[in-house]
Amino acid sequence: MFLNPLRWRAIGGGRKPLPRAAALAWAAWALVLLAAPWVWRSSLGINLLGQMGIAIIACLSYNILYGQGGMLSFGHAALTGLGAYGAIHALNAAARGALPVPVALIPLAGALAGALTAAIWGYVATRRAGTAFAMITLGIGELLFAAALMFTGFFGGEAGIAANRVLPPAWLGITWGPHRQMYYLIALYTFLSMALMYAFTRTPLGRALNAVRDNPERAAFVGFDSRRVRYGAFVVSGFFAGIAGGLAALLFELVTPEALSAARSGEYLLFTLLGGSGVFWGPALGGVLLVLATMVLAGWTSAWLLYMGLAFIVMVMYAPAGLAGWLQTLAALWRQGHLARLAPRLLCALAGAGVAFLGAAAMIEMGYSLEQATAPDGETRFLGLTLLADRPASWLASLGLLCAGATWFVWARRAVLRAWQALPQTPARPAQNARQDRQP
Repeated sequence: MFLNPLRWRAIGGGRKPLPRAAALAWAAWALVLLAAPWVWRSSLGINLLGQMGIAIIACLSYNILYGQGGMLSFGHAALTGLGAYGAIHALNAAARGALPVPVALIPLAGALAGALTAAIWGYVATRRAGTAFAMITLGIGELLFAAALMFTGFFGGEAGIAANRVLPPAWLGITWGPHRQMYYLIALYTFLSMALMYAFTRTPLGRALNAVRDNPERAAFVGFDSRRVRYGAFVVSGFFAGIAGGLAALLFELVTPEALSAARSGEYLLFTLLGGSGVFWGPALGGVLLVLATMVLAGWTSAWLLYMGLAFIVMVMYAPAGLAGWLQTLAALWRQGHLARLAPRLLCALAGAGVAFLGAAAMIEMGYSLEQATAPDGETRFLGLTLLADRPASWLASLGLLCAGATWFVWARRAVLRAWQALPQTPARPAQNARQDRQP
């Protein structure tokens, strides 16, 4: 049977004590969450920190499907979005007195909505794997997005549904109105959700999910139903995705159909991969990058989506294990005493990539300025410099930087590879280790 403990034990379902280093890491993370709003004290900074916490939960919940289970989903925003709608309706019901639930527990309403959605949707989606699963999730996600525009009674139409998170009476002076109070609620849910999702990776179901991902035929041979394992993981993912949606509903006090869009699902996929789906904390890093890109980078340039697309292409080509995978590799090199030998060559390669990026970015900004006609004379400000997009010299200089930096990077990369192969004990590359090192 699905819950036979003897079968779980065969794939490493036994409990193991948490290593001291891991316990120290969790304690350090808790201190970071506590101290962050005292470092970035502005309302904008605290709001961005809250959004980072929400994005961390959303990306980690997505990684249960993709990183742990090998299920590529194109509709994860349906889980976070319906969790947000469930939470906003619960908040309005609490304001009317119809639901006697404190504001601090409203995200759990989102969790229930996300889990219920996953239970219904996952029953259909997890009957298939691979490309078929991806297409089913894409279709259902688009279906729910279209339904949000059609059924205005529940979804509120294009304007969405608004609410007020400040509900009397205040408990110990906590009204949830100030940004700092809301941040600490998000931080608490972020820490608990991360701890529970980490614990899930060590449970029998989490280990079985890895087995189904790596070799479904062998998992079926030892008695596991691959579809049931995927379905269970899908519901767990929906639960935590609903928490992220519920927290977003509280933070913004507004939920619109955009929360269900394919673009939002694409963000979760993109930044989970950029952070590193093969390491537990990789998607958390991706969640931080998601907020920095959509809120900070978007404020610097209107062509930020183009930069993100280029970053994704470069990451897939040269760092398929994501940033977390490369950081793990650098840590392994440091522990083995090889980092000092490789560091100058790595820095040289990064310098070449930086020069190539400057040339490419200058061309992107000039091209975007001409296309949007933001300056009649083609004048473009870039890193404190004035570029004239209507002058060939600006284009030739930018192209020269791009070519010089790309040549520099290729030469330095070959030097890094030669030094890497000459090491007495070469660590596994992130691309080779991405499949084996899914577990923390």
